[in-house]
Amino acid sequence: MTTTLKEANSIESLLGKEAEDLLTHKAKVSRDLIHLPGPDFVDRIWLNSDRNPQVLRNLHLLYSTGRLANTGYLSILPVDQGIEHSAGASFAPNPIYFDPENIVKLAIAADCNAVATTLGTLGIV
Repeated sequence: MTTTLKEANSIESLLGKEAEDLLTHKAKVSRDLIHLPGPDFVDRIWLNSDRNPQVLRNLHLLYSTGRLANTGYLSILPVDQGIEHSAGASFAPNPIYFDPENIVKLAIAADCNAVATTLGTLGIV
C-alpha cells in the first residue's frame, strides 16, 4: 500500500491512535468561563486589575510583538542556566548557549515575545 505525502502529513496521522479522541473532544467547561485570547487581550483581561500603568504597558508590549503579535498568545523562550537543573545537561550539546547574549539572540531569531530566565542572566545582556 502506498501512502501519499498528503496522507502522511494529515492531522490524523500526526496524532496517531489518539486522533479520534482528540479531534472529537468536547470541553466540559462552559465557553462563558474562558478568557479567549485575541488582539484586545490586555485591555479586556488586565486593564481593570490593580496593575500599575508600567506593568500594563509592558504586558501590551509583550502581547503586541513577536510572531504571535496581537493574537493574545505569547511565545516565551524558557531557559534554565543551571539554577534548577545542571546547566551541563541543557547546554552541553550547544555550549555557546552558556553565554546569555546568545540566549537573547536565539529568542530574537525565533521571533519570541520574551525570554524567561534568571534576572542575573538577563541583567548581563
